Amino acid sequence: MASASASAPVAGAGAGGGKDDELADLVRRLVGTLARYADRLPFDLYRQKLRSLTTLAAISITLLFAWKMLRAPQEQARRPRRRAAPSSSNTSTRSRPGTLTTTDACSSADSRAHEAVNQLFQPVNLTLEQLVRHKLSEGRRFTCRLLGVILEETSPEELQNHVTVKPSVVEVLLEIAKLCDVYLMERVLDDESEGKVLLALSEAGLFAGGGLIKDKVLFCSTENGRTSFVRQLEPDWHIDTSPEIVHQLARFIKYQLHISPQLPERIATNVFSAPSLEQYFGGLDQR
Repeated sequence: MASASASAPVAGAGAGGGKDDELADLVRRLVGTLARYADRLPFDLYRQKLRSLTTLAAISITLLFAWKMLRAPQEQARRPRRRAAPSSSNTSTRSRPGTLTTTDACSSADSRAHEAVNQLFQPVNLTLEQLVRHKLSEGRRFTCRLLGVILEETSPEELQNHVTVKPSVVEVLLEIAKLCDVYLMERVLDDESEGKVLLALSEAGLFAGGGLIKDKVLFCSTENGRTSFVRQLEPDWHIDTSPEIVHQLARFIKYQLHISPQLPERIATNVFSAPSLEQYFGGLDQR
């Protein structure tokens, strides 16, 4: 009898330790998730300060959350044991059908905790409008170069022969136009190139249905001309493929996106990089 009594607290301590591990795992996962999403915001947060705040918030939330989730199975486990009083005529220790043992109760609590954690951290499916609004961070004026961003072509010489709008960028650009005053700009070599660019944008449906405005497609003859356009318009966002222009504008423009196949080293805290416009504004997987 003495050995049986001594083993009961040990078993209880093991069950309590398992619940503590579940709670600690929940806190760590919540803090890690918040930190990863903070890296995708279009502004910097001090990692140490974020870690302190998120840890405090996570502990408060998960204590209440885990207490409620793990408390219910414990109460359900206690009730059958009270009803199942041992019969004086039967001293057998065999479990009756329908009764809930301590092992079953712990297993049920563990499975409920794991299910709650998995549901809490399921990926959130956002609409394109929500993704674009999140990335713009309340920006209201948007400037963007055409070559290499909106168009397949990457040089003014190519525009003299053909102009092709990237199909993947159309939907994202139209969504940005719903939230921002959009200006497109590019350096061209002749008037014929201007006409071909406007025709290609029109055929892609960018001027239809209250999307982009044709008069806000600007052309210049030099790279400095594009820089002057941006300085005069003072946008919240500028998108460009030229590292020189991005560097020159870094101290004047609130946010910039440098489009590059290979993500370069970050020029400034307000300059972000992505392989394409649609990949940055159309998804949360890029900084």
